[in-house]
Amino acid sequence: MPDSIRLDGKVAVVTGAAGVIGAATMRLLAARGARIVAVDRREQDLKTAIAELPPSAEAPAVGADVTHENEVRSYVRAATDRFGSIDVFYNNAGVEGEIKHVLPVMLTANKGSIINTASIAGLIGSPQIAVYSASKHAAIGLTKSAAWEAAGTNVRVNCVCPGMIDSRMLSAIIEGRGGPPTPHDSVVERIPARRLGQASKVASIVAFLASDEASYVSGAAYTVDGGRTAG
Repeated sequence: MPDSIRLDGKVAVVTGAAGVIGAATMRLLAARGARIVAVDRREQDLKTAIAELPPSAEAPAVGADVTHENEVRSYVRAATDRFGSIDVFYNNAGVEGEIKHVLPVMLTANKGSIINTASIAGLIGSPQIAVYSASKHAAIGLTKSAAWEAAGTNVRVNCVCPGMIDSRMLSAIIEGRGGPPTPHDSVVERIPARRLGQASKVASIVAFLASDEASYVSGAAYTVDGGRTAG
């Protein structure tokens, strides 16, 4: 009986692949059998990240800034030219408008899973990061709208909402980022689990949403936050 959590033969495009969450997700997707197209604007860091992947991932490195539409078009073309299709799109670096360059590829093939990275900042108010919070609320709205647009097909659209994940971004927040530093203990005190999350825990949810195990899941926002938004 096939293991429906496996991703054997699937082609997964991962943006923001050089970051801690992107790299952890690539490793897990590759371990479950996916072939990877790794996308990031930090090309040297990207090469370092894909060096940790097994040969079976193949994993071409594509330098691209996802805020430039022509570069988005280029990495979609690079994926389809190399592998012929895109089965999984982990939209981790940012949101490209209507996901308009990936979604048509999947709709034509009548299969695929898109996973956006949002944040718990897209679910609750977040002082001092209003613009970031607004963008993540938008990412969740985009996810739900795109899920409706793909309804009736075998294309699914979901998102993950990480909380306090041990990462460069969180370190910048703790260190002050233009304001007074936030004591580490006061950050952890806001988390019911009383610890920071690890990138591997976000990767586990992404891998689930990418798999056939999640074939009846679309339009969902999965929190990975140690219970931060439970109250």
